[in-house]
Amino acid sequence: MSLTPLSAADVMARLSDFDAIIDARSEDEYQADHLPGAVNWPTLNNAERIEIGTLYKQVNPFEARKRGAAIAARNIAGHLEQHVIDHPRDWQPLAYCWRGGQRSGSLALVLSQIGFRVTLVEGGYKAFRAALVQDIVARVPQLTFRVVCGPTGSGKTRLLQALAAQGAQVLDLEALANHRSSVLGAMPGLAQPTQKHFETLVWDQLRHFDPAVPVFVESESKKVGNLSVPAALMDAMRNSTCLNLQLSDAERVALLLEDYDYLTRNVGYFCERLAKLTELKGHEVVKRWQTMAQEGDFARVVMELLTQHYDPAYLQSMQRNFVQFAQAAQLAPTERSAGAMNALASQMLA
Repeated sequence: MSLTPLSAADVMARLSDFDAIIDARSEDEYQADHLPGAVNWPTLNNAERIEIGTLYKQVNPFEARKRGAAIAARNIAGHLEQHVIDHPRDWQPLAYCWRGGQRSGSLALVLSQIGFRVTLVEGGYKAFRAALVQDIVARVPQLTFRVVCGPTGSGKTRLLQALAAQGAQVLDLEALANHRSSVLGAMPGLAQPTQKHFETLVWDQLRHFDPAVPVFVESESKKVGNLSVPAALMDAMRNSTCLNLQLSDAERVALLLEDYDYLTRNVGYFCERLAKLTELKGHEVVKRWQTMAQEGDFARVVMELLTQHYDPAYLQSMQRNFVQFAQAAQLAPTERSAGAMNALASQMLA
């Protein structure tokens, strides 16, 4: 039998050493957040966890443990038959649950009795989460950021994608958050992760970056949709070197109509999102924009949104929050296309 407890800090440094990372918690707990690369093998599923918890409180802990053990044994047997039978003897899994107790302990004990070398996260997910939050704070100062600024529609995301394709280190917070970071930035049918899982995704990116090489990131606000950027990362970005990406107004309108084409295909949804601006712009202005959209005059709506709403707010935010924005080097792609962004990325990395 080989069953080794490992501290959360050591697990963080050794995640790539394990052949599998097994989350023994329920489906809902796993969905809310989990270790990078983890698979979900519930020892108790959602309904069973509620059942045992109710029994624990309303009857007594001993009856709950008996019932829970019977259910857990059946579930563990199912996981063995479905996931483990074909693994060789040298397969080395890492297992965890909420606090590293009975759920992952039961699974790990069975696996170790088979003969596998099993590692348990001491303190479980709760300890890992606490260590992750601290590690973000520790890692951020080791990195050098290059903040890609520029008004809405200037192609910041396209430039980041071009840089990443050419091997640059890129932290795309909007991609991790499933949101384009504006009132129109929600992606239909694509939910944002939880705050905790967003932070896990950010940490997983940060831990792979080489401190000797700059990291390109977009000039986000503190929140991307409903999610908050970790404070240490936000502070570092706001004090980092800025790059100012500029496109003509006509190119910006064309880019936004390409990237937000789902709004023009669903005018009702577009008008619904525009209504969110009523408090800032007033009923009359928003109603006019909604009427333009309903009449198919999308280019005009987008131009007015840029010049009357996004551009003034963005400039004020950048001047107020990004310390080096005034000294930002200017980036001027010839136009909005992927080819132009690739050419610009090549120049930046040369």
